[in-house]
Amino acid sequence: MKVSRENALPVGLDTGLGQIRDWIESGRECVPAAVKGQVHPMDIKADYLAFLLKYKEDWSALKIAMDVSNGMASLFVRDIFGDQPAYIYEEMDGSFPNHEPNPLVQKNVEDLKKLVAQTKADIGVIFDGDADRVMFVDENSRFISPDLMIAVLGHYFLEERGEKGYIHQDIRSSKAVGEYLAPMGGVMNTWRVGRAYAALKLREIDGVYGGELAGHYYFRDFFYSDSGLLAAILIINVVAKMKAQGVSLSQLIGRIEKYQNSGEINFRLEDKKGAMDAVRDYFMQAEKSTAYMDFDGYRVEFPDWWFNIRPSNTEPYLRFLCEATTKELLDEKVAKVREILTTRFGAE
Repeated sequence: MKVSRENALPVGLDTGLGQIRDWIESGRECVPAAVKGQVHPMDIKADYLAFLLKYKEDWSALKIAMDVSNGMASLFVRDIFGDQPAYIYEEMDGSFPNHEPNPLVQKNVEDLKKLVAQTKADIGVIFDGDADRVMFVDENSRFISPDLMIAVLGHYFLEERGEKGYIHQDIRSSKAVGEYLAPMGGVMNTWRVGRAYAALKLREIDGVYGGELAGHYYFRDFFYSDSGLLAAILIINVVAKMKAQGVSLSQLIGRIEKYQNSGEINFRLEDKKGAMDAVRDYFMQAEKSTAYMDFDGYRVEFPDWWFNIRPSNTEPYLRFLCEATTKELLDEKVAKVREILTTRFGAE
């Protein structure tokens, strides 16, 4: 269940859900409201489609493969994308018979990768179950890290529309994103992981757009909220323009992607705070850092590498992500973190 306030303001752990959880766990008595709530059925599909279709440009030269994941995107994909894509799992089915509707889990993207290869598509698109997230595969069936698509969106907002201003990213995002967008006028704003934090932060800074490693993309045009459908339209617009210039999606990503990235690694342990501090302290004492953030775990940057280590809010895990200029340096740093966490904190 996704809870929102007026004007699409998200309700998260720190903005109401935590209080509701505490009330439930305390066993406090439920008192009937003085004024009963009301349900107002509304059909806004036509208005939503009209809004989305304003952004659609010429895709006639593109081949598109699309995995709808048997989810909510099935209500809209034919109206937006028509018969142009090769579709799989287009029928809405809440039992999700073909794969879990989470594209971050790579086994769930395998069928899309095969479809891209079979149809010789220029881009593969996959939605999650409720279509607020979307992820992409290039023409070589390679999954693209969602944070890199923040950079791709710059071609629409910063180049085509000429906007300037803040672009939001979460604390795990690649340094390559900001480096790619800077010449276009994009100024990166980094903040905590999570939809409730990102949407509120984008509104607070009046950012142009933003994105997260989880595949959420947020837009000032869309009440500072996220839409997988709008993100897909805008990304396809960029890919179509690039193809007209002789640049494939993989070549575009190759211009952006400059670093070796570990992806998020989970370590199961109990003393999350002690372990985070130990990793931070070890590297900050051993090397001179160039940037430091401490609002969602820690992100510590050095001249040729950086890491983020943060606790899971719901599970006994520490999540670690590292990026470096070379594979050798990346492997060295990951091995050292693994050594610290296993020998000193019994991490699994």
